[in-house]
Amino acid sequence: MDNRMDVCLLNDSFPPVIDGVANVVVNYARIIARDYGSAVVATPRYPDGIEDYPFPVVLYPSVKTPKTSGYRLGIPIPGIVKEIKRYSVNIIHCHCPFVSAVIAKQLRQSTGAPVIMTYHTKFDIDIANNTGSPILQAAARKFIVSNIKACDEVWAVSKGSGENLKSLGYNGDYLVMDNGVDFPKGRADESLIDELSSSLELQPDIPVFLFVGRMMWYKGVRLILDGLREAKEAGVSFRMVFVGGGGDFDDVTRYAVSLGLHDDCIFTGPVRDREKLRAYYSRADFFLFPSTFDSAPITIREAAACGLAGVLVRGSTAAEPVTDGVNAILIDEDSSALARVVIDLAGNRDKMKALGERARDDLYLSWDTAVGRALERYQVVLERHAAKRSAPKD
Repeated sequence: MDNRMDVCLLNDSFPPVIDGVANVVVNYARIIARDYGSAVVATPRYPDGIEDYPFPVVLYPSVKTPKTSGYRLGIPIPGIVKEIKRYSVNIIHCHCPFVSAVIAKQLRQSTGAPVIMTYHTKFDIDIANNTGSPILQAAARKFIVSNIKACDEVWAVSKGSGENLKSLGYNGDYLVMDNGVDFPKGRADESLIDELSSSLELQPDIPVFLFVGRMMWYKGVRLILDGLREAKEAGVSFRMVFVGGGGDFDDVTRYAVSLGLHDDCIFTGPVRDREKLRAYYSRADFFLFPSTFDSAPITIREAAACGLAGVLVRGSTAAEPVTDGVNAILIDEDSSALARVVIDLAGNRDKMKALGERARDDLYLSWDTAVGRALERYQVVLERHAAKRSAPKD
């Protein structure tokens, strides 16, 4: 691609927050700045600050949200658009339909650049969990849809996320644009894996299952714990490692203790070091991710990059890219179904390895490839936008 891209990326979360969308924005900005032109990120300010990135980050004020642990609500103060315009912008890519979308529309009005919206998350579930009033929930859904309709093009990270957007009242078109991973294909450094095994006291003859993600009940965590309790009662030995933090973390750990799983489960909290996270994926034998909330979880492809296959819920959006019995195992959304799989896998390490190797070969998608595809579409959007602006008025 010969045409230079000067992209503004907007999202309501960004490191130090660890979530899939923040990861997406970091990798888009990193690769665009390195290979395609320039990138600037606009995001709410978080108290812990940010790392030094190879692209500028414009921060604006924020306040803590009352119920969603770790997230903050941005305040789109006057002057934020002027601050962003210190950098060249010819395309705007928004990754959240809340405050980021408000700023994106203001920036479009000021620069004339088109806006692309990527719809990542099933926001109706987040809205229901954080808003008790049906009236407020309806207003929030209407706000989301109006912001998305105002964009020049809409992307979804999966067919399921696009259909979820339709269920909120959006009646326009959308394109599915896959996300990638920033892991190389293959296992982490063996010394890191050995160090992790030692620090967690993981035994080579006991299978290790892994979950990576926010510790929220709606991500299938209760189903995992209930299924593991059944597997333990059937006499299966295992270690279950939960990597991540979130609003339900304390409740989850207490529930694990109440089920008698305190010696079988390890809760690490968030792991920000990417190589250390690769070591977790590489040390595990299978990935448990029975979430029906997630739209296109990057963790599935991160696990696959390290040769780790997953247990997913049949018919879930997370399961869209996999094939049952080939590179993953699909179950009904039922703890007994998960228990049966755990019991089977715990006695068949060769099966876990074979499924993991196929997951690595079938599901891996690098961020370089994913962003390259997105940049080709940016060019289409720019050309269409330019033609629309130059068309004679009736």
